[in-house]
Amino acid sequence: MDTLDQLRAFVAVAQAGSFTAGAGQIGVSNRLSSKYVAELEARLGVRLFQRTTRKVGLTPAGEDLLARAPALLEEMETLLASIAEGSRGLTGTIRIAAPVTFGEVYVGPMLGRFAALHPGLTFDLRLDDGYTDLAATGVDLAFRIGATQMQSLRVRKLGVVRSVLVASPAHVATAGAPESPEALARHVCILDSNRQSPRRWVFLRGGAEHVVHVEGRFQVNSGRAAGALAAAGLGLAYVPRFAIAEALHNGVLIPVMTGFEGTATTLSAVYLEGRALPRKVRALIDFAHDDIRTAGIL
Repeated sequence: MDTLDQLRAFVAVAQAGSFTAGAGQIGVSNRLSSKYVAELEARLGVRLFQRTTRKVGLTPAGEDLLARAPALLEEMETLLASIAEGSRGLTGTIRIAAPVTFGEVYVGPMLGRFAALHPGLTFDLRLDDGYTDLAATGVDLAFRIGATQMQSLRVRKLGVVRSVLVASPAHVATAGAPESPEALARHVCILDSNRQSPRRWVFLRGGAEHVVHVEGRFQVNSGRAAGALAAAGLGLAYVPRFAIAEALHNGVLIPVMTGFEGTATTLSAVYLEGRALPRKVRALIDFAHDDIRTAGIL
């Protein structure tokens, strides 16, 4: 007796409302689907369907089984697929979504490192600063910066993104560096419109928030572009550290007002709730979780 085949036949018939339509869904004959359901009923010792000449309806036992069987089948099929993958390595395509700058700075290079370990995988990386609808687009995994409110998503925290106030050494030499948030009113600021409130800059010191409203000639929806403008000596930029990690490392930009901390935002990997997570996607999340700590961008 093949319990998986019996459950597949039961679910197909229950969802289609007839043995003929259910058999067509799973690609077997009407006779065979009826046989599988009869064997399952005999095995369980209960009737699952109320049969009439026109249609079939579920018994209370059938309703209970239908409430759980699809998830059990999906979990079992995923388990079998993962075991098969384990014998031949990870294969197939992973579809990933990420914010533009974070995707360019980190996700793309990270995928290159992961791909070197798994030559059977292919990747589809989609960069968008909006929140991608995973269910509608078929995306397996998204990297998100900030809180994720949707209950349909599972969340794995990868780290914390902290903002940093920076300027070019030449700008500091000519205009000086602010020592407190209040002093920013006397400085030219570059606004990153990807921030929730581009003109409202928040800093932390001793557990207390210090809020200042700033103005500037330049506003741009890219932390990396804001950093580039600051590197050109055009003002101060307050941007996520990952967006300017290379410029900080090379000394093109330097942190200023270091007596205050920048705000921190959660970096997460998210995927759809209610689905068994494919082994290849879980492997990528685990890899990113460890890799980001050695990348030196947070």
